[in-house]
Amino acid sequence: MTIDKQLLVFLLTSLALIVFPHFEHLPASIFGYYYFLLIWRFVGIWRVQWLPNRWVLALLMVFGIYLMLSQHQGIFGRDAGTRLFIVGLGLKLMEIKSKRDLFLVAYLAFIVAASQFLYEQSLLMGGYIFLVCCLLLATLVMINGYKLSAVKALKTAGLILMQALPIAVALFVLFPRFEAPRWALFDEGGRGRIGLSDSMEPGSISELGMSDELVFRVQFKNGLPPPAARYWRGPVLTFTDGRRWLQGETRSPVFLDEPRFSGKAYQYTLLMEPQNKSWVFGLDMPAEFPAQLGQTQDYRLLRGGNPDRRAEYSLVSYPEFNTGRISRLEYKETVQLPKQRSEKITELVKQLHGFEQPSAQFIQNVLNHFRQEKFYYTLTPPLMGGENPLEAFLFTSRHGFCSHYAAAFVYMMRLAEIPARVVTGYQGGEWNAVGGFLEIRQADAHAWAEVWLENRGWVRVDPTAAIAPERIEQSIDVGGLSSEGAIRFALPANGAVSWLKQTQQLWGKVDYSWQRWVINYNNKNQGDFLASLGIMDIAAMMRWLLAIVGTVVMVITVVMLWPKPMQRDAARLVYGRFTKKLAKYGVLKADTEGESDFAVRAALQLPDRAGEIQQITDVFVRLRYGREADAAAIKQLSQLVSAFRVKH
Repeated sequence: MTIDKQLLVFLLTSLALIVFPHFEHLPASIFGYYYFLLIWRFVGIWRVQWLPNRWVLALLMVFGIYLMLSQHQGIFGRDAGTRLFIVGLGLKLMEIKSKRDLFLVAYLAFIVAASQFLYEQSLLMGGYIFLVCCLLLATLVMINGYKLSAVKALKTAGLILMQALPIAVALFVLFPRFEAPRWALFDEGGRGRIGLSDSMEPGSISELGMSDELVFRVQFKNGLPPPAARYWRGPVLTFTDGRRWLQGETRSPVFLDEPRFSGKAYQYTLLMEPQNKSWVFGLDMPAEFPAQLGQTQDYRLLRGGNPDRRAEYSLVSYPEFNTGRISRLEYKETVQLPKQRSEKITELVKQLHGFEQPSAQFIQNVLNHFRQEKFYYTLTPPLMGGENPLEAFLFTSRHGFCSHYAAAFVYMMRLAEIPARVVTGYQGGEWNAVGGFLEIRQADAHAWAEVWLENRGWVRVDPTAAIAPERIEQSIDVGGLSSEGAIRFALPANGAVSWLKQTQQLWGKVDYSWQRWVINYNNKNQGDFLASLGIMDIAAMMRWLLAIVGTVVMVITVVMLWPKPMQRDAARLVYGRFTKKLAKYGVLKADTEGESDFAVRAALQLPDRAGEIQQITDVFVRLRYGREADAAAIKQLSQLVSAFRVKH
């Protein structure tokens, strides 16, 4: 079978676009292997003799298997499966010889296109995959059509997709959603994400300060808390060796006193992006949270299951709270210091009256010390080596990020036997005025301190606010960071910058809605949504689903089968004149004989008119079966039939 070159070009172009987004996920060797085969097949459209024979194809297959095994990804899982399909698709291109091979390549390409959603589910990627699938569908239309042009094939594919869209929406909304096993259940080692760690060294969080990656979005239901109250609680670090700070043992909350909340309660919905840890960053302090979240003894929120998936939670928090008394174990953990204590820092604590004045006064003395002794806030502080980097920070460098100030502050509190600990998380966030929500990014990562005070419980103290109060009121401008580490804070935009910002926020709103209502449409959200419509059980869901799908199918069927006699019958009438002319010369068309078969037989009986017979037949078949029944084509067919004569 000779395959149309235009069809092959169209198919191969579609395949080039389908695999391209995988360049972020495929090793360079696999990516290059596939496109090498694709280019080779492109050349083979015009140089068929250059295509590989079966022995060369076998060697290419062995080499492809070697490339996959050399990645040490095993034979199961998302990455291994995607590479297998892409290598198989590339090899299948080299043996396209029949219509059956075209179908196999197209169906395999649909699988490769769908595999992209295992890596990314953004709206842009969804639109891109929709377009390339439209190209693939147009390819299938061309394979089944009779010499159909690419434009007509694309129109037909678009029409098919529009007909399928209502059914797809109905299935998406109503079909029961099950928490099926995910590819991620297989070991996908090496899938690192940047984010907060369960340990901290001076300067470690500054690496996140240069990242614009989204962490979570928050939509408040009853007003936005002021910037000074936007602390999003994460890991709490209690143990230190003088250089490094680590989380304490995670225990279930057993409090001597239950936290007492006061002031305004903030109700909000938090949409977490995929993480590498199980932390949920609630507004400090969370009072109400869903059952699928757990709380530890240091008021962290943790979620069960796989954190590498988007999740949405409804919470209530109070920025004003009193945690009450602490246990002996908690006291012991939060005054812990290494055996070898710094004499210089101890002397500084004495100078600031840490051993003689009340705790609240000593805290104020330390903050005043940071303000008055020319300390600086920077993303790139100098390297602080030696046995005690805190000494280097407090007495030599005096340039640091939030982690330097929090660690130094807590160390000094503990020397004065005041229970204290480091809390890490995020502070602030950028307000999206178009969407009405906060966007918290890695650049908002922050560290602060908590001290325990009599009759007040755990109290937040942010020493960074003493050095750079603008850090609490404004977010870091990641785009404005300099190589020297100078920090710029986001300012109100104006003019063209304001227009660009509004455009970005509009897109942020669209993406937020996509992530919340489409990507995060899980079993729970489906149940809540359908319950609001009065659909309470699976039987009702199925009735609604069958009714909607049945109605759509019926409407489409009626539209497609509704008789359109004008141009179709005109083509049949003109073709009837043609068969009557042939009948005069003994060439009779049987009722069960197809037009193409009849043309072949007529050409054998009238070889001097074979070209005209084939041309008339091609135009009629295109009109009758190729969806090109336009007036110009009808006129062309009529002229050809009128000009047809058989010489005696």
